[in-house]
Amino acid sequence: MKRVAAIGVGVLMVAAWLAAYGGVWAETPSGSGGHGSTSHEGMHQGHHPTESPVMPGQDAFGAIAEIVRLLEADPATDWSRVDLERLRQHLIDMNEVVLRAAVKPAQVPGGLAMEITGAGRTRAAILAMVVPHAAELDKVPQWTAKAEPIATGVRLAVVARDAGDATTIARIRGLGFAGLLVQGGHHGPHHLAMARGELPAAHRH
Repeated sequence: MKRVAAIGVGVLMVAAWLAAYGGVWAETPSGSGGHGSTSHEGMHQGHHPTESPVMPGQDAFGAIAEIVRLLEADPATDWSRVDLERLRQHLIDMNEVVLRAAVKPAQVPGGLAMEITGAGRTRAAILAMVVPHAAELDKVPQWTAKAEPIATGVRLAVVARDAGDATTIARIRGLGFAGLLVQGGHHGPHHLAMARGELPAAHRH
């Protein structure tokens, strides 16, 4: 009788222990070292961000990604002609001109003259981009633009068509080389045409 009573007491003690501590063990993940802490996944469950990052992290990467999206969305894209490496090289030229070229501006009657210079790849990029860009600038009704090669780069002159147009003269000088470089809406279409393989091989701007 005593033995049965002892067994009954033991069973009750085990049941009480399981009720007190069993739940904690059930929450402890395997391999956690038995410290009773919940898993990393459990702590962060339900806290995923609702939006994904949209910035590409690098401007040339973003420009190429945009062109690729346009190419893939167009069923008429001829993939046998697509040349994204050529676009990448052009973007390298843009980077060299915008960030590495030295610019020496000087006010001239009616506008601004700039010596844009560099060495090595930078000089090559200046010649490839600034000379043809002057032709685009010259299409702006308010001013004329002319570029000529010099020993280490290009001399670019932009002057108002009307010598008495003080507003345009001030605009040219305020824009400076960087501002004049981005004038015109041809950059995006130009990049797309380059990637499609629609521009002649000699066209680098």
